[in-house]
Amino acid sequence: MTTIADRLANAQHRIEQAAQISSRNADEIQLLAVSKTKPNADILAAYAAGQRRFGENYVQEGESKVKALKDSCPEIEWHFIGPLQSNKTKIIASHFDWMHTVSREKIASRLNDQRPKDLCPLNICIQINISGETSKSGTTPDALKSLASKVDQMPNLTLRGLMAIPTSTSDKELQRDEFQQLQTLYQELKSLYPQVDTLSMGMSNDLEQAIAQGSTMVRIGSAIFGEREKR
Repeated sequence: MTTIADRLANAQHRIEQAAQISSRNADEIQLLAVSKTKPNADILAAYAAGQRRFGENYVQEGESKVKALKDSCPEIEWHFIGPLQSNKTKIIASHFDWMHTVSREKIASRLNDQRPKDLCPLNICIQINISGETSKSGTTPDALKSLASKVDQMPNLTLRGLMAIPTSTSDKELQRDEFQQLQTLYQELKSLYPQVDTLSMGMSNDLEQAIAQGSTMVRIGSAIFGEREKR
């Protein structure tokens, strides 16, 4: 039976292979372990195996884990990667290091105002709805520059890049096209803001394709922790 450490090593190997095929440096690509719905014991196992970046989707669950693991896992970098209602921004502003799903100025403004002064600025990725699906969150490509400009002016936030969840499909051409669109948007944003360095795209089933199109952070859940439980 494979362990979390085994599966974590395998995920890292996949990243390294994909980087090699694309003539990229694997060190440029970060692995974000998506631990939503998983028990603290699984996070502890991944942490013991060397993993430091973890992603959570649900506000209360994420807050509970941050508090519970603060002392035993002091080096964890917590990323919030789920949808966020405006009445819950204070929890994310107070407990997380990264927020990947900003798509409205109102959310960004509340995160900025509620970020504790004794913490470093909250790292922000703007979520793009690259597929245009009504079921998905994210701003439109056309609205990106306006929102990025507003985020960049907020002193308690640091604009770091883009995040997206492309179409779930077996159509490799559609998948590649959406990843390429995101790469183009990322390069345009990077040319405007020198601190931008993160293109968060690619998951367990499509990380190789995402890396081929320039992803700098892949969000891996099931390939490390197994299929997630239904909430």
